Amino acid sequence: MSENIERIKCLIIGSGPAGYTAAIYAARADMKPVVYTGMEPGGQLTTTTEVDNFPGYPEGIDGPKMMVELQQQAERFGTDVRIGMVTKVEFSDQVGGIHKAQIDNKTWVEARTVIISTGASAKYLGLPSEQKLRGGGVSACAVCDGFFYKGQDVAIVGGGDTACEEATYLANICTKVTMLVRKGEMKASKAMQHRVENTRNIDLRYHSEVDEVLGDQVVEGLRIVNNKTGKKDEIKITGLFIAIGHKPNTDVFKPYLDMDEVGYIITKPKTTNTNCPGVFACGDSQDKVYRQAITAAGTGCMSALDAERYLASFESTERSEPQAVLN
Repeated sequence: MSENIERIKCLIIGSGPAGYTAAIYAARADMKPVVYTGMEPGGQLTTTTEVDNFPGYPEGIDGPKMMVELQQQAERFGTDVRIGMVTKVEFSDQVGGIHKAQIDNKTWVEARTVIISTGASAKYLGLPSEQKLRGGGVSACAVCDGFFYKGQDVAIVGGGDTACEEATYLANICTKVTMLVRKGEMKASKAMQHRVENTRNIDLRYHSEVDEVLGDQVVEGLRIVNNKTGKKDEIKITGLFIAIGHKPNTDVFKPYLDMDEVGYIITKPKTTNTNCPGVFACGDSQDKVYRQAITAAGTGCMSALDAERYLASFESTERSEPQAVLN
């Protein structure tokens, strides 16, 4: 590698609530963080029209605006925010080791600490009508957006534990919830299946798929197809929730970091530490349970504090043992 390679104290990979919160704390600790935003600057909240459940916004706030303000706050303390995507990494397994990241398949940077906040992407059905109405009634988070459909008829797609949990959540605030399960049975736990089956205002439909989302500017209805009989029918709804899973954006780190079978980074209990010293993970890249902006921000704060303490621990060792050499 070139001798002119850029060397930094703290590299933050990915933006969104986790990355920008990490940047705010790291910058205030004089770690001079550099943020590479990734392909979706601001993360999933940039596709949300209104955020009503983030503390500090009594009237709610537009998702993209909130991300701009978080970025501005991070920059106010000296964060260097750059548009770019990390396409390759080489992580050290030694305490005090130097970690390397390639940006856009071109230039390399070296960092003493790395904070991963690449998030997870919701899986969608892939229908043109669905994509057109994302943010106009199509959502991948019932807990985030369900409140806007209070007292209305909605539908949810999915058959796992998350779909069942979100269906029962929606049933508490919506008049009717139509639940579409592609197969003849759910893959959710028996306890979650029983909860759905015993909820009066959930209309559970097996062998059912979305044929088309109806509506011009907002969701107005749904055309459903029975994948056994081919029969189609339409229902009137104002909201469609997709609950068929998430994919963590962590593939680039797989050669170095411990992950579960889906790709969520495994962190040490009560920390954001990964198995590589000096590499930390926060937000939805390591959280498959809560997946909320506020919890992402919380772990972003944790990762910056963990990184600061990590740097302090081996920098003090370097001062007391001048013969030590970094790998």
